[in-house]
Amino acid sequence: MNKRWRKVAVCVIAFSLMGGSMLFADSVYQKVRVWSNGKEIADGGYLIDGKTYVPAREMDALVVWDDSGKVKIIKPNVHITLFDSNDRVFGNVKTGKLKFRALTQVDSLSDNIAGVKLSITDPSGNTKDLDSRDLDSGQDDNFWYSTKEITYEFKSSGKYKIGIYMKATKNGDYSLVSEKVITAMN
Repeated sequence: MNKRWRKVAVCVIAFSLMGGSMLFADSVYQKVRVWSNGKEIADGGYLIDGKTYVPAREMDALVVWDDSGKVKIIKPNVHITLFDSNDRVFGNVKTGKLKFRALTQVDSLSDNIAGVKLSITDPSGNTKDLDSRDLDSGQDDNFWYSTKEITYEFKSSGKYKIGIYMKATKNGDYSLVSEKVITAMN
């Protein structure tokens, strides 16, 4: 019977140590909710040793991984101006069809990019690509991107997001780098 109690005692001590280690590991990091520009980041972040870590893909920037394991985050300054068919700048619209153009200035671009596009997301979350352009690999650290005239129907009142997306390589995926919100009203 003594051997049996020793085995039980050893098991209790071992499980206690494992449980304590798991509790310690749990206290080193914790999952946290993170907001950027008024919207919650889907994956959130982690608080580790007093520092907050957020997934790079959630930063509204172009994230480029290379084969050596390096990550580049390309976040240029982007200024979006919208013009109606009478060349008036606007930020709010009435519901219904509207013809407009977007003029975008991009500066402080740290690397070459392969393409840029403009999309719109309606209040329900539906996204539509409006214009895109492939770029030469030798563009400067700043450039202008002007769209063709676009006809779009603002079907319901609410907030619409005009997004500028960029891609690092010709066959790469687009990533949101900037957006402008316009409000459609009845």
